[in-house]
Amino acid sequence: MSTVLDHPLDDPAAWNAVDLAASPQRWTHVLNVAQCDEIQAAVAHARDSGKPLLELRATDFPAPTLAPLMHALRAELEGGRGFALLKGLPVQSLGEQGMRCALWGLGTHLGFPEPQDAAGNLLHDVRDTGKAFTDEASLRKYQTNESIDFHNDGADAFMLAMVRGAVSGGESLLVSAVAVFNEIVRTRPDLARVLQQDFVADTRGQRRDGAKVQVMPVYNFHDGLLTANLKKDYIHAAQRFADVPRLTDAQQEALLVLDRMCADPRFCMEFSLEPGDVEIGNNYVTFHARRAYRDDSADGAGRHLLRLWLTLPNGRALPRCFEGSREFGATYARRMDSRA
Repeated sequence: MSTVLDHPLDDPAAWNAVDLAASPQRWTHVLNVAQCDEIQAAVAHARDSGKPLLELRATDFPAPTLAPLMHALRAELEGGRGFALLKGLPVQSLGEQGMRCALWGLGTHLGFPEPQDAAGNLLHDVRDTGKAFTDEASLRKYQTNESIDFHNDGADAFMLAMVRGAVSGGESLLVSAVAVFNEIVRTRPDLARVLQQDFVADTRGQRRDGAKVQVMPVYNFHDGLLTANLKKDYIHAAQRFADVPRLTDAQQEALLVLDRMCADPRFCMEFSLEPGDVEIGNNYVTFHARRAYRDDSADGAGRHLLRLWLTLPNGRALPRCFEGSREFGATYARRMDSRA
């Protein structure tokens, strides 16, 4: 059962950005030559199986040293710091299709890929479609080159693999959602309470049941853990519907204060993903963001990432409001099935 948390939470996921930025070796795993060779061999093995990419399982992607690494990352994602960075996937030799296979294969050793939209797509291309967020009611921010405010994705964890960078911009930002909450509950306990109350968010037409909005708090204190769900852009987008209640002054202030806290250098860590890098994060304890970027439209080869959403075998119990939600419904159902 979810209850109201009125004090800072002692959690290993409540990290300090200044400390972590000064010691990247604590959260960065640089692949060595043998591991890169292992990935290329696993990709070749998967291709030789003749199976379609999205039907491949962990057994189709043999990784004698990388599989234990991914299993160790599970414990870091859930119960630890909550994020990690893999560096050095051999993107030049793998090419785009090889990178798809490599990310999928590594993901199957970490968890279970989940749908990212109403169509059930399991692997998304994150790149600019040339449109603005306000152009279409179904467009999502990752399909533009605009800055993306702090948010979390869907399922237990995300994996973002950089295939090709932008000409300029596109830096990644990461904060501990727990550390930010702890600061708010210390300094503005009234707003900490508001953030644990319901907000209405636009589903951008991505719920399978067709619901145009969904109602969830930004923070849930459930089963002894703080579980976050921040969709600020979609909360504001929901205001376009006449039947959605207007945001209260307290709700607007709470979102503004949360956004300022996330941007605070004490909490916000900034880094640039390079081709072959994979950012991995637990959606419940981290928020991530992206700066706007510019591509060279002349060559047609712009910034490109691949994205997976994963349910973790060791994932936490989820609040009931996550059931059927656009981002977490599949994970909620899988977890309930596994515990039946």
